[in-house]
Parts: sequence; structure tokens; C-alpha cells
Amino acid sequence: MNNERLLSIAIDSAKKAGVEVMQYYSSGDYTATMKEDDSPVTSADIAANDILMDQLKTLTPDIPIISEEVGAVSYEERKNWQRYWLLDPIDGTGEFILGSGDFAVNIALIEQGWPSIGVIHAPAHNFTYYGQNNLGAFKENDHSSNQIHVAEYNADRPVKVAVSRRQKLNLMGQYLNQAYPYEYVALGSCSLKNCLIAEGGADCYLRIGPTGEWDTGASHCILEQAGGSIINSEFNPLSYNRRESLLNPDFISLGCDAFPWQKIIKPHRVIR
Repeated sequence: MNNERLLSIAIDSAKKAGVEVMQYYSSGDYTATMKEDDSPVTSADIAANDILMDQLKTLTPDIPIISEEVGAVSYEERKNWQRYWLLDPIDGTGEFILGSGDFAVNIALIEQGWPSIGVIHAPAHNFTYYGQNNLGAFKENDHSSNQIHVAEYNADRPVKVAVSRRQKLNLMGQYLNQAYPYEYVALGSCSLKNCLIAEGGADCYLRIGPTGEWDTGASHCILEQAGGSIINSEFNPLSYNRRESLLNPDFISLGCDAFPWQKIIKPHRVIR
């Protein structure tokens, strides 16, 4: 099965999961608990996961799956996988609970340690981002789809930094060179911040703290296809399924190649 067909399956699966998520979101009839890592999970996360797992197992039975909401797959079992689906049924569960709408269904196809397909469906906002290697990145809204690109860097305007709605801006400031003017753009989930950069609404996003590979896989593909990149705390691109742990290091999401991140971001403060 070629990747164009797999992209279509991923988009359709994300939208079906989104319909289910919105039933919980609109009614407010869901349960929420805390996982062992102190992150929230709701009955909507589980319902979305069930739909995604059923869809992908049925339509692509030869492709294994890693999902945030399924028990861990040992490294011995997965280390030789040539490709697999990587899922976050609801990225931004905290935003789902708060009612901001800034959450999304994330689906990535990882091939040889790199995301080749990425789909991010934000059902509360009724739009879908998607990307595929050598195809580009797109945003679909109300049945129209338009290609997206990162913003060109312009030294005459403030640098736009994507942040969480609940982020303490004084703490974020310690990672930035105050010789530059900044504008903070607040948004919810990790994946939606990366997509904001992909469509030119922000220039960078610094993530200091725990994330899983499922948080970044889909948006990593979309951002790269839009002309951006994600680098880890050692200033190398993020990779996938290369370690026993599926947790990401700290990372920086960047817009265009000309963005002078080494001058604007204090790298020694980003390394943990």
C-alpha cells in the first residue's frame, strides 16, 4: 500500500476519532484520572484510541502500532520495525478538560526512524493539518485544503514565540536573548503549536519538560514539509524508536532556515 493511500486512511481515521471525542467534549460526560506520570487521561482519550486502533488494524493489518494509551511495547519487539503507526488519541488532554478547544488527534507514520506522514485533526476547531514526505504540508478547513509554509524571518518585526496558555512568561524569558523583541502566541497542545509554526503564525517553540514521541511525530512531519525543523537538546533532529525510552528530550521547534535561533535562543539554558 503506497503512502498516498496511507495518508488518506490516517486522515479518515483521525476525523472519525474526532467525532467521538466531540461527543464527550460537547456533553461534558466523561471521567478523568491521573496516570502514573501525573498526566491526565479521560474516557474520551480511551474512546478515541479504540477507534484509531480498530481502524488502523483493520485497514493496515501489516503495520504495527504504538499509542500513548496502549501498554508499552518492548524495545526488543519494536527496534527492528521498518514502519509503524504512532498515535496520540488526544494531544492536549488538559486543554480538553479546561474546555479551550486546543486539543487534537495525532497520527504519524514512522519509517526508518523518521515521520513520513503526519495528520493532526483539531475537532473543536474543525480543521486538519496533514503532511507527507515530498508532498508538502496542508491545512484543511471546511472541505478546502491549502498548502502551508513557515514564515520568512524578518529582523524588523518581533520574534513570535509559541507558548502554552498557562505558561509563566517570566520563566520562558530566561531562555531568550532579551536583545530581541518578542511576541508570545498562546495555544494549547504541543502538536498545535508546531502546526502554528508550520503555517507561519509563530517562529519558534521551546519545549522544556517531558513529552513522548507520540506528542511530536505527526507535527514533526508537517513542520518539516512546511519548511521548518525540530532539534533536540543536543541540537540534532528528533528521532523515533531509536532508544528504549519513548520519551523525547527537550526540543526547539523552528520556522524557516534563516531564523537565527542560535542568537535568539540561549542554548545553554535549554540543555538539561
